[in-house]
Amino acid sequence: MIRIAIANQKGGVGKTTTAINIATALAATGWKALLIDLDAQGNASTGIGIEAANREKSTYDVLIDSAPIGECAQATRIPNLDIVPATVDLSGAEVELVGVDNRTDRLRGALHADLPYDICVIDCPPSLGLLTLNALTAADTLLVPLQCEFFALEGLSQLLQTVERVQQRFNPDLGIVGIALTMFDRRNRLTDQVADDVRSCLGGLVFDTTIPRNVRLSEAPSHGMPALIYDHNCAGSRAYMALARELIGRLSDLRKAA
Repeated sequence: MIRIAIANQKGGVGKTTTAINIATALAATGWKALLIDLDAQGNASTGIGIEAANREKSTYDVLIDSAPIGECAQATRIPNLDIVPATVDLSGAEVELVGVDNRTDRLRGALHADLPYDICVIDCPPSLGLLTLNALTAADTLLVPLQCEFFALEGLSQLLQTVERVQQRFNPDLGIVGIALTMFDRRNRLTDQVADDVRSCLGGLVFDTTIPRNVRLSEAPSHGMPALIYDHNCAGSRAYMALARELIGRLSDLRKAA
């Protein structure tokens, strides 16, 4: 099972939208996928159609009570896609984990069980706290959604420094599968400038596909479904399908290297 964390400590860059739609696209291509919601807001859980009242077990149980992933995963309406949802209890997990042994290694231990999935997509919270550290310690690789604005570049620098620290202390095998440019608006000159700057600095690490600003992407979560299901013909859905194809190619290279 490939474990991929989707992280950026800056909020509002499209992490959850990316996690939901990438997991859906991978499931649609035949991959048995598991989505893990590590954000106490539970937006990935809501956006995939799991109501708060129906979340009997959650990522809180996995991290704090060492509940097996198999007991906490729920089926979604999307074939081949299960989710370990988040509840409001997760908001206290950061504090509770401070006094726990192996506090950065809780999720990795849970994911080392024999699980019937080809890929695990981890949706991280907008911070670099213990929840995100658990995801980075557990992951094989990292996908970074990056909003095309100036301050996003500063956040990316901080995230890359954190990745280096995680590699040094917790997970030497952690890699970065790619950076996805989100909320791309060609009418805005700054968008093109930021995209050019990122590509000049990071080269092939940046995916060719860009995710545009798109109303249908914003509407989909309120209907409890990924944009790929809500409106598979909209520009946002087509972009995520193209991004998933790129990602599959890079993940196939990772599998060969392994």
